[in-house]
Amino acid sequence: MRKYLNIGLTTALLLSLIIGTVGTETAAAKATTYKNCTAMHKDYKGGVALSSSTKNTGGKTKNKPYASKELYEANQKSDRDKDGIACEQ
Repeated sequence: MRKYLNIGLTTALLLSLIIGTVGTETAAAKATTYKNCTAMHKDYKGGVALSSSTKNTGGKTKNKPYASKELYEANQKSDRDKDGIACEQ
């Protein structure tokens, strides 16, 4: 009886690890595409930067941008000055 219980628990643990990993990868792969900067500012006040080392060339801003390559690439159309930060504010 104990042997079957151990096998069942091990199987359940492995399945939960596999399902958890797959769910994380698909969530990271799907970056939200925003219709415009107003919509993006509801979630990211300072906009979205290509990386944390990206520097703003468009002038002084009030808020620091969130750094995410996937999110930036999904919303690259909103980077009017092409400095690597979409919808900086």
